[in-house]
Order: sequence, then structure tokens, then C-alpha cells
Amino acid sequence: MKKSIFFIFCLILFSNSIKSQTDLFEKREFTYKGKTLPYRILFPENYNKSIDYPLVVFLHGAGERGTDNEKQLVHGSKLFTDDFNRKQFPAIVVFPQCPQQGYWAPIKARENGFSYVKDAKPTEPMQLVIRLIQELKKKESVDKNRMYVLGLSMGGMGTFDLICRYPREFAAAVPICGGVNTDRLKKIRKMPLRIYHGADDNLVSPEHSKSAYNELQLQGAKQVELIIFPGVGHGSWDPAFAQPDFLSWLFEKRK
Repeated sequence: MKKSIFFIFCLILFSNSIKSQTDLFEKREFTYKGKTLPYRILFPENYNKSIDYPLVVFLHGAGERGTDNEKQLVHGSKLFTDDFNRKQFPAIVVFPQCPQQGYWAPIKARENGFSYVKDAKPTEPMQLVIRLIQELKKKESVDKNRMYVLGLSMGGMGTFDLICRYPREFAAAVPICGGVNTDRLKKIRKMPLRIYHGADDNLVSPEHSKSAYNELQLQGAKQVELIIFPGVGHGSWDPAFAQPDFLSWLFEKRK
């Protein structure tokens, strides 16, 4: 009985710890032409509007879609609420949430894998993300030379989509277990990229990332890395986030 009570007590403490971390991200909504995008935003400690800070946009995967404005923080948010990282890498960090049936990037088909569209308008959720970024650049103290985007799975696809549309906006990007139509990659051949994927991913094939990397190499890219994790399935974001230089690599990049 005492062990059970102790276990429940520890569980409550753990849950409260997670909640307090995610609560550092303010809950907000962005509305444009009648459409609403829920998002969470983390500001640097002692946020000073006289100082320009890097802007990080994090695009979640399909499993975190919805309207609760919470699930998008499941993966990746702890990187930015970690005490050491907040002090070492002060930044404005944004986690938008895609609606349940939406996608960050236009996907042509989903039969035996994914097929990506070369020429298409941004999806409605991506249009809102683009507008949100524009608003943050105007209203917050954003260092326009240090804007970054990263995402996993559906968000990895969205990362590729966003930087291909706005190759001059971002200083670096990290697409994790994503994919893209390789005909679009010429525009981003000069951008620093770290592409991560699990070798045993049976949901989004690592061939998508390999194809993107190979095409960028053909285009003369000098600042692109492909990191494949042997024995790892779809959850390649966990070993990616565990890389000791995951954040330092990102934040050192400038346009």
C-alpha cells in the first residue's frame, strides 16, 4: 500500500514537472482572414525588446495535429525549456499546431509511401505559419539573420516545403524523417542543413532523405549533412535531439 502511494506521489510530481515546463510556452492563437492557427511561444528569460533574438519555428508531426494547442509540444519542446539551453541559446521559439486533417506540405498521394508536389500553393496551415512568421518579425525582437526551422515527420516535410518557398529567410534548417520533391532543392543548395532519418523507418522511408541529400550534393551544396541512425525506426527525432551539438550547430548559423 505504501509503495502504491509513493508511486502515485512520484507520478504526480513528474506530471507537474512536465506541465510546468510546457507552461513556459505561452498559449496563443493567430487569426488571418477568418482562419485560426493555435501556437505556443517561448520567449527568452528576461526578454528584452532592445535585443534581437533568433527565431526558431518547430513543425510537429501528424500525431500531434489538433486544436488543443498542447500536443505539438510532445516532441522537442524540452530542448528549449531546459535551463542550460535557455541560458546558452536565448531565442524566441514557436510551435504552431496543424489541424487534425491538415498537412504542413502538399502531398500528392499516400500509397506505398509519400509523393511530393513540385509546384503547388502552400497548404492552408502553412499559409498561416508564413503569416505568423511575418507578424512575429514585425512585433517581436527577431534577429532576421538568425531564423531557423526544424520539424519531424510531417513537420520534416513541412520544413523542406517552407525553406524551398523562402530560401532567403532562414539561416539553417533541420528536417527530421521528412521528404521533398527533389526538383525543388536547387533553391536551398547554399543553406546549411542537417537531415536526420532512421535507417529502419517503415513509415517515411529513409530513401526520401537520402534522395534529398544526393540531389543537393549534385547541386553543389557544401553545408548539408545527412545523418542516418542504424537500427532506428520512425522516431529518429529522439537520437537527433540527443546529439550533443544539436542546438549549438543550429544557433551558430547566420545568413
